[in-house]
Amino acid sequence: MRGNFIERTLRGLVSASEYAASAEKLAESRGALQRVDPRVKLAGLLSVIIAVVASRHLWVVGGAFGMALLLALLSRIQIVKLAGWIWAPVLFFTGVIALPAIFLTPGEPVFAWGRITVTEQGIRTAAFLISRAETAATLSTLLVVTTPWPLVLKALRSLRVPVVLVAILGMTYRYIFVMLETALEMIESRKSRKIGILAPRDRRRMATSTAGVLLSKTLQLGGDVHLAMQSRGYRGEIFVLQDFRARAADYFWLAGFVAISSAELWWGR
Repeated sequence: MRGNFIERTLRGLVSASEYAASAEKLAESRGALQRVDPRVKLAGLLSVIIAVVASRHLWVVGGAFGMALLLALLSRIQIVKLAGWIWAPVLFFTGVIALPAIFLTPGEPVFAWGRITVTEQGIRTAAFLISRAETAATLSTLLVVTTPWPLVLKALRSLRVPVVLVAILGMTYRYIFVMLETALEMIESRKSRKIGILAPRDRRRMATSTAGVLLSKTLQLGGDVHLAMQSRGYRGEIFVLQDFRARAADYFWLAGFVAISSAELWWGR
């Protein structure tokens, strides 16, 4: 039944739930980044990402990627998980976008086969796009998997991110897993009532109706949650009971992030 749509959907939903559970466990472990103040992590990693995006030299981007790998190891994040969670998907989607640049970018030809010509500038453009995307995604993942999500949102508010955006991010992250669980239950209930193998047209009809019902439930749940929050005193600001307390080590981390991002901006000019 490998080709069955329902079976593939079930595996995808279970994988998403396992990813969330693994991220929560990593955020509670005693790694290097887990001990850093969330505000320092957010500001520091964001500055490094900006420096990576602005860099014009591949070796600078590669150095930032190596730093991200070192931070992942110090934070007890398995490289295999990073490869499955981030590197492979980013490589696939970014590679699809970058592949035409190898052939369409004018410049010095490296390889020619008929009318197809691979240029040095095209390879460099594709390498920049892929390396920047991989490095930025890795650094962003380090922030999310080493920090509990409510503290990430509170750190965003500390940097004066609009409260509307923070509230949307918080509700989306929380209830996307609620909807995943609802979809999983709907698919399992339909699967338990199915006898035999459905025709392709019937499978498509069942998938379409399931998506429609799930969308209707999502809209209804969103309205109910908003009314429930208002009845409990929500007026636009989200508060977290845990307070941030920066230590001396946090200031050293912040100085290190600033030094690294400054060096990348200088060398990457």
